[in-house]
Amino acid sequence: MKKILRIAKTLLLTYYAYMLEYRAELFLWALSGALPFILMGVWMQASESGQFGLKAIDFARYFLAAFIVRQTNVVWVIWEFEKEVVQGKLSNRLLQPLDPVWHHFASHVSERFARLPFVFGLVLLFFALYPQSFWVPSLGRFLLFALVVVSAFCLRFLIQYTFALFAFWIERASAIEQFWFLIYLFLSGIIAPLEVFPPAVRAVVLWTPFPYLIHFPASILIGLPVDVGRGLLVMLGWGAVFFVWNRWLWRQGLKQYSSMGA
Repeated sequence: MKKILRIAKTLLLTYYAYMLEYRAELFLWALSGALPFILMGVWMQASESGQFGLKAIDFARYFLAAFIVRQTNVVWVIWEFEKEVVQGKLSNRLLQPLDPVWHHFASHVSERFARLPFVFGLVLLFFALYPQSFWVPSLGRFLLFALVVVSAFCLRFLIQYTFALFAFWIERASAIEQFWFLIYLFLSGIIAPLEVFPPAVRAVVLWTPFPYLIHFPASILIGLPVDVGRGLLVMLGWGAVFFVWNRWLWRQGLKQYSSMGA
């Protein structure tokens, strides 16, 4: 256990120092996730004339929460892994007594901490512009949100890493992620909260992994009614599916990679 903790600490500190070298880029990356703020204005205006079940202040808080959640589960492992496979850099990682995925996972976790000051600053700016939307979640709700948002990040990372393993067979595995992202954009709650979806559509979407990556944790943070037990079970179920698929692709992919002479 001490060895595992020592390795984890070394990876996290190393990648944190590496991420700090790109502070300017981190600020731009944080701003690039501001799409919820743009859509917030649209839905706040629409709520004044439409019947959506949410008030303008609810939309403001929701899209702020969606922004915070999106900042925590940004994942880019598919582009890094694809580059390693195509350029043959994965061979060096395979010589180490550590699964290469932990390098990518540590870099993502470290980037969250390096990004945190910028996200905090943008949240303060939001409350300065919309002081009426300020709220403080209860301690229990915040702890539940923290648990769910970490689970959402792990699920998002696992899904994209599973797609990344197709790089063993195709040179543009990132094209899978680009197609997946189009569906993710509309069904995860980034474009609109699921409360504005027709009930029949919402009932189907709730069985997919998409709403649990953005809408589910965001709703918990602001206090919208959600079935927490069902949500956690669906996340666990999809996590198990992608984990099994991931391990199978990894074993088959290594055979393909070695047969190519790498």
